[in-house]
Amino acid sequence: MENIVLDPVDRRILAMLQVDANRSVADIAEAVGLSTTPCWKRIKRLERDGVIERRVAILSRDRLGLGVTVIVAIKTARHSDAWLDDFSAGVSAIPEVVEFYRMSGEIDYLLKIVARDIADYDRIYRKLTKVADLHDVSSSFAMQEIKSTTALPL
Repeated sequence: MENIVLDPVDRRILAMLQVDANRSVADIAEAVGLSTTPCWKRIKRLERDGVIERRVAILSRDRLGLGVTVIVAIKTARHSDAWLDDFSAGVSAIPEVVEFYRMSGEIDYLLKIVARDIADYDRIYRKLTKVADLHDVSSSFAMQEIKSTTALPL
């Protein structure tokens, strides 16, 4: 997929939307020095081109009682396409898994899981180990969140 060329105005619009996706087009237009219609057209083009994938609400894990963040490293002896399809579908069906990556190097898969507490994580862990035959599962509990952002560098 080819990269989209963004001019400085596009970048400023995107930076503002990353902070507050509910900001009005009129406010954004004023901040970037455009009238409302050209600003709206730029936003629509950025959506059409796939630069803006979607607009979402970012929820507070703490306020929802999901104060435990666990990074799970998985090693497996299985690597067939069929196994990966089944494993991916099974892991993706666990709502507490909020990030899921296939890795290079010593670790095959890396997951980020949110849980209410250690007992809740144990329930999730048992569900995870039923998804597939895993060689090694190592869990690390985050002690402090130092940085967490959804904003991408522009």
